[in-house]
Amino acid sequence: MLRLLIVPLPLLLFLPSTTERALAQIAPVPATGRAPIAGRVLTLDECVSVALEAQPTIQATLYDYAAARYRVTQALAPLLPQVSGLVTATKSESSAVSTFAPTGRLTQSQTFKGFSETFIAQVVLSQLLFDFGKNLAATEAARKLAEVAVEDVELQRQLISLAVKEAYTNILFAQRLIRVQQQAVQRAELNLRSAKGFFDVGTRPKSDVARAEVDVANARVDLIRARNALRTARVALNTAMAIDVDTPTAVQDNLVFEPVNLDRGRLRTEAIKQRPEYHQVKLRVSAAEATERQTFRNFFPDISGTGSYGGSQLGGNQPQLNENWTLGLTLSWSLFDGGNRLAKYQEAKASLEAAKQRVKSTELDIIQNVEQAEIAVEETQERIQAAQALVASAQENFRLAQGRFDAGVGTILELTDAQLALTQAQNTETQALADFRIALYRLDRAVGRR
Repeated sequence: MLRLLIVPLPLLLFLPSTTERALAQIAPVPATGRAPIAGRVLTLDECVSVALEAQPTIQATLYDYAAARYRVTQALAPLLPQVSGLVTATKSESSAVSTFAPTGRLTQSQTFKGFSETFIAQVVLSQLLFDFGKNLAATEAARKLAEVAVEDVELQRQLISLAVKEAYTNILFAQRLIRVQQQAVQRAELNLRSAKGFFDVGTRPKSDVARAEVDVANARVDLIRARNALRTARVALNTAMAIDVDTPTAVQDNLVFEPVNLDRGRLRTEAIKQRPEYHQVKLRVSAAEATERQTFRNFFPDISGTGSYGGSQLGGNQPQLNENWTLGLTLSWSLFDGGNRLAKYQEAKASLEAAKQRVKSTELDIIQNVEQAEIAVEETQERIQAAQALVASAQENFRLAQGRFDAGVGTILELTDAQLALTQAQNTETQALADFRIALYRLDRAVGRR
């Protein structure tokens, strides 16, 4: 009976399991042989790979998993033999006083002193023989919580991947805005030169020159903001990749519009299957079930076997140890503890029901996340198509307004309005392209992809 209880469990515990295989799949890859970041253009996949290798958040969650595995060993330990050593050495002094009164004399007393030495050495072995599965249930609960830690590693990887993708897209968005604002500055400066030329020949008033100068100043301010946005986005990307924030990171442009068709039912099913948050709440239910079994079995006794072997030496005159050994069987059963065990059992039952409800709540949240991400993708696709049409119209309107102004039949107000409308339309298109990419990345995260 003892062999059946103890021997297979450590073997089962350390056999390759789904948890170990999952951890092997998400373990960080060493950064050996990686090309330098500065001086080359990085793709999105390269940026994500760098982040997953270097981010300390992932390393921290891996150590959290290691700690959880050690807690499994702690839960298993009471089922294995417990061996301890005991060595005791004592030396004591005792004294005795005797009195006597010889005939015809005064009473006399005499003190006798004695020393005694004791030395005991023992090896004690104890083994839990049967506990109605209490420690097995505790070990199972610890293993499930260790698997929760594995899912937390994957969750951090997905969140970091999303942060890298968003920062990557924000860099491209800022670069596009810089180009748009540079074009706006060039158009505004061209309009200013035209206004000054007309003013010099007396065909336009001074107010046209002043208005054109205001447009040039506004365009330059917007260009400064776009350049600052690029610096901010690059700092965010470098931080997400866990590299020096001053690294001149250059990225490959992928802001292109490629329409996508979404299968809503398939995405929901995939999200429930892949999201680490859903796996975690399911594992917490299993852990709560094991804890509930453990607390229920606490109402039953424990049966343990003990044995000791050693020797003792009494008195300093004995040159050798006296051999002694003991064997015993112990049944321990707490009959009444003030209701503590009952309260723990009721607590475990309540925690189990709460864990089951969190599964349903998490499922609803995941479906909501997927739906919101799908709506965002569809909305940005429509915005891109509308923005592209808007840019075409704004370009034609600006061309006509500039022609009218150069011909002397249009006003500076008409020209500057057309210039502003074109810049805004180009900004709107750029924003829609960036939002489309970010919406796709957030949909991947909602479905449980990196």
